[in-house]
Amino acid sequence: MFTSVLMIEKALTSADVEFVTSLHGDEDVAFHVLLQPRGDQADRLLRAIDDVALGELDEAARENETPEGEEAVGQGQKALEVSLVALRAAGSAAEGRLIEDHPLDALKVLVDEIDADEVIVLTDPHYVEEFFHRDWASRARHKVGVPVLKLFSHSKS
Repeated sequence: MFTSVLMIEKALTSADVEFVTSLHGDEDVAFHVLLQPRGDQADRLLRAIDDVALGELDEAARENETPEGEEAVGQGQKALEVSLVALRAAGSAAEGRLIEDHPLDALKVLVDEIDADEVIVLTDPHYVEEFFHRDWASRARHKVGVPVLKLFSHSKS
């Protein structure tokens, strides 16, 4: 069985699930999902800049409404559960956990723990971080020792 670690920041959409579950054709894939709630990243300004770059000015103005702290954890747990149910419904094995601090450290530990074959980072575009190679996928490539695939979510935030 092929083992993928899937890093996300919000619930997977049906299009996301179809996309990641079809990457390896008919091969059985087990997903280990790591979700860091978006509000816990404390990067409102960067998210607002990304919204402006995408032409979504209304979203940029609402960045201060993004939940943080305990509220973000509660929403993150729901998003994780929805994502795991969707992956299992698509026929994949799936388990997951929330990560609150240091997502790349948690990623490295999990990759080593389960002897993962790959990492898939599935997020919204983060243009500022990507430009400076500070996004999860760019940084993970130097840390985990397995292939890292960067994909963009099929839905708006």
